[in-house]
Amino acid sequence: MAYLKLLRPKDWAKNLFLFIPLFFGREIFNIDKLIGVFYGFIAFSCIASSIYIINDYRDREDDRKHPVKCKRPLAAGTVTPAAALAICGLLLLLGFGIAWWIRDKFLFVLAIYFIINLAYSLGLKSIPILDIMILAIGFVLRIKGGSVISFVPLSEWIIIMVFLLAVFMAIGKRRDDVLLKLSSGADMRKSIKGYNLELLNVLLALVCAVIVVAYFMYTMSPETVLNMGTTRLYYTCIFVLAGIMRYLQII
Repeated sequence: MAYLKLLRPKDWAKNLFLFIPLFFGREIFNIDKLIGVFYGFIAFSCIASSIYIINDYRDREDDRKHPVKCKRPLAAGTVTPAAALAICGLLLLLGFGIAWWIRDKFLFVLAIYFIINLAYSLGLKSIPILDIMILAIGFVLRIKGGSVISFVPLSEWIIIMVFLLAVFMAIGKRRDDVLLKLSSGADMRKSIKGYNLELLNVLLALVCAVIVVAYFMYTMSPETVLNMGTTRLYYTCIFVLAGIMRYLQII
């Protein structure tokens, strides 16, 4: 159980973003493309888990101070560092092997994802603002990977919306870390020194407003109207706004 927890399978849900191009390209019921993206999902999950292991290996001492992260296998001592690194190596071989088998361009996208996130784990996550940007870029690379596998072109609006949504959620996570710091007095991550509640509240409001405006513009753009065959897609803005307000309420 500890070894499965080491892989963080619950975080594989983030890799479902690979299927977004199929959905918006109205190819979600194309079985061949769906199977291809599913293999891409497996490859991305393997590489993502290898990054999680590297991150947990480096942060195991700091994680022991965190009320939740202290239960991670490396921080709790239920998995040895040597075993974790061995599993990491196997995941890298499996992930990149599947990516190479799928398509060389997908391998390139996955390699960029790995390099950026490796740099993040090795130090860039300690730089305020940049840490949020890297997390958001990771989600953009996921939809790019899905696009490359399925040969479904990405709309610039989809890229913008995914990036903004990822930034929005990352800011929310940083705000939670700041609240933990205020309650416990301990820094949960080095980049937290560059954040405070006032700044994060302003950033949340700013990004929230940009997301809503961008979605309105997306629903009314000529390209979207042509692809969807309707001028009434803007009605769905109420769900986007309600979702954002609910997320703000939760955090």
